[in-house]
Amino acid sequence: MVVDFHTHIFPDAIAGKTINSLEKKSGIEAATDGTLNGLLESMDKAQVDLSVILPVVTKPSQFESINLFAKSVNEKYKGKLLSFGGIHPDSENYKEDIKKISELGLKGIKIHPDYQGVMIDDIRYKRIIDYANELGLIIVTHAGIDIGIPEPVHSPPDKMRKVLDEIKPSKMVLAHYGGWKQWEEVYEYLAGEDVYFDTAFTFDFIEQELFLKILDKHSKDKILFATDSPWSSAKKDIEKIKELPIEERIKEDILYNNAMTLLKINPCN
Repeated sequence: MVVDFHTHIFPDAIAGKTINSLEKKSGIEAATDGTLNGLLESMDKAQVDLSVILPVVTKPSQFESINLFAKSVNEKYKGKLLSFGGIHPDSENYKEDIKKISELGLKGIKIHPDYQGVMIDDIRYKRIIDYANELGLIIVTHAGIDIGIPEPVHSPPDKMRKVLDEIKPSKMVLAHYGGWKQWEEVYEYLAGEDVYFDTAFTFDFIEQELFLKILDKHSKDKILFATDSPWSSAKKDIEKIKELPIEERIKEDILYNNAMTLLKINPCN
């Protein structure tokens, strides 16, 4: 069984335009059309059982519509899709917004320091992470370089480590294996810490030796399989996990068990 812990979808009306724009900025061809149906089709082809959708709130005014849509997805596609909520660091009342996310039944939040233009160690993010943690929510953040956005890098490993040391969130997930294309720094500052890494958009860019070096230092129960769909193929990335020279039990944990435990989902339900 497989859980993809990091996916994105766009409304049908703007998906084509959005994908085209992002493809030009990144130089990467999308693996799906970026729609909800496109995600479901790719899941069927790759035999992915559950996908976690991570919406990004790029301005505070989007908060209500994005989070209500997340709730509707969870209700309609229960057991197949699981959308987190989103929040912007410039929220006028971050505590009320995080409470609303929790009250909507969403299991976590996504933040994106590069898209939101705020450094990860800014007080606005630290307050959000601290309060979301207090409410028992999972916090997923983009980590490392963003392929489509110029410097500065808003969530580098050294700054992320300071946030972890100060707040000590119990369910923090760093996308892109701790920091996209900053994996030597991930090894230095983050590997071995009490934090989750997802594998989104990683396998085409990291040498297997370095992937295994980080894995060897990090807790095996804190690695989550993820694709960053529509930007990577689930089928191809699953094969990358299966090809790793590690125990089958660890592969199963990465592909499924770790995510189910973090999400508190009983596979028998």
